[in-house]
Amino acid sequence: MSNIQLNVVREGEGPIVVLSHALGCDLHMWDGVAALLARAHTVVRYDHRNHGGSANSTEAFGIETLADDVIGLIEREAVGETVHFVGLSMGGMTAQALAARRPDLLRSVVIANSSAFYPDQSPWAARVQAVASQGVAAIAPGAVSRWLTPEWVSTFEGEAAARALQDTLEKTDAAGYIASCNAVAAIDFRQSNPRIAVPTLVVGGLQDEATPLAMSKEMADAIPRARLVTINAAHLSAVERPADFANLLIDFWRSL
Repeated sequence: MSNIQLNVVREGEGPIVVLSHALGCDLHMWDGVAALLARAHTVVRYDHRNHGGSANSTEAFGIETLADDVIGLIEREAVGETVHFVGLSMGGMTAQALAARRPDLLRSVVIANSSAFYPDQSPWAARVQAVASQGVAAIAPGAVSRWLTPEWVSTFEGEAAARALQDTLEKTDAAGYIASCNAVAAIDFRQSNPRIAVPTLVVGGLQDEATPLAMSKEMADAIPRARLVTINAAHLSAVERPADFANLLIDFWRSL
């Protein structure tokens, strides 16, 4: 268990849900979903290390370290209770590591817009190189353009969301972002996912170019009794379609 200082927001009452965000985002990525879930749940959101208001740690680490961070958070926030853990992208990778290691903490896991393994490391290496030489701002517009569909960004709401996400990404510490990037690039849950015994929902985005639907299908096929559902959105499906996303979660939890 790690002792890194994490920025945490807790709201609502009821069964505890922990929301884990994507690389380069912060807990505000979940604003829309959290507002809906907090009507009947205790919603705990946090910033990963090197993101938002959490502490920076620029030494090399793996996704297992992010799982350690959240083990500490769950043990503090949900004393004696199990939680529904919902992770998107890097958060979904954290979910996979967590479910394999500490099923005793979990009622269920949701792995959204994520991957278990990247066979090709070169795009990550190129991104790290760009950030190292030019800063996070160099990759921010391209990243945000993959996160949301152009149709949604053309709306008033979507344009505001894209602007806020780009602002958050550009404020992310470059060295911390590189360390987080390297952790994401190195994931390999192909051996551990078949051992996950926690009820699991996998959410794939129909228009997700960052983690295509095939990656979601591979995870759902590997995890025993996992269910795969789709959402008509790009990579940050929880931002683009918060009501649809929240309804998928609630339907899943009701079915358990």
